[in-house]
Amino acid sequence: MANLATEAKNVKNQAEAVNEKAQAMGRQAVQTPWIEGLARFGYVARGVLYATVGLLALEVALGLGGATTDKEGAIAAIGAQPAGKILLLIIAVGLAGYALWGFIRALLDPLDRGTDPKGLAQRAGYLVSGFTYGALVLPTLGLLLGTRSGGGGGNQVQDSTARLLAAPFGPWLVGLMGLIAMIGGLGQFYQAYSAKFKQEFKTHEMNQTELTWATRIGRFGYAARGVVFVLGGLFLVEAARTADPQHAKGLDGTLQTLAQQPHGPWLLGIVALGLVAFGIYSILGARWIQVVKNEV
Repeated sequence: MANLATEAKNVKNQAEAVNEKAQAMGRQAVQTPWIEGLARFGYVARGVLYATVGLLALEVALGLGGATTDKEGAIAAIGAQPAGKILLLIIAVGLAGYALWGFIRALLDPLDRGTDPKGLAQRAGYLVSGFTYGALVLPTLGLLLGTRSGGGGGNQVQDSTARLLAAPFGPWLVGLMGLIAMIGGLGQFYQAYSAKFKQEFKTHEMNQTELTWATRIGRFGYAARGVVFVLGGLFLVEAARTADPQHAKGLDGTLQTLAQQPHGPWLLGIVALGLVAFGIYSILGARWIQVVKNEV
């Protein structure tokens, strides 16, 4: 038993040493001007997409047209604007930058999240973020080059769910994904309640008014994301329970479901405003977010 304990301690020490070396590499990487610039530009791209999704949904809530859509649909809407090709190129670069930032945060840990269960969970979230936003780069380039038509991802979510349901243990996997999404949504609610996200800001560069409003906007935005995460997770759990992929819904379908509820326009309008708020919060992050822990 003593040998096992000693070996476990050695493995832990080695893991910590590897993580410390990775952190040093991560800090050095993000302090490279072009990498830090890409990361901050990524926050702008993310913010623009969330704000676009929110504004389009708000138009639906107000009866002014619009559409319930997801990030890919927002990219298509941006591409349809005057100078759309230039805007798409800018968005593609920003998405690549934010994906890179997700991978750096997950693998090199410049924010010192550590290797305890909480830190690993946060880093896993960063890794998912890297893949999620990286997956949007090719559709954006497809729209830019004219090899892809625009549109939301509702059918893609259902198609992916159908393929997963058909796999061995597929319903369990889909249900697990739904539970993870719901837990992520609860995490968003916690951020909205606790406002701990403001610890990620370079507060020494902000005056009190800037910090107050960034916090208020962020809390509203995180609460809205919590709603769509939890609902999206519930839809996946229902798809797993019934083995019916039609129950799975992406962001567009989730917003549409809100609109169809009693007092739907109000519900949709509040969540839409929250998504716009999260977009603004993300854009503020491009200026004030820390890319290295305790950045000064």
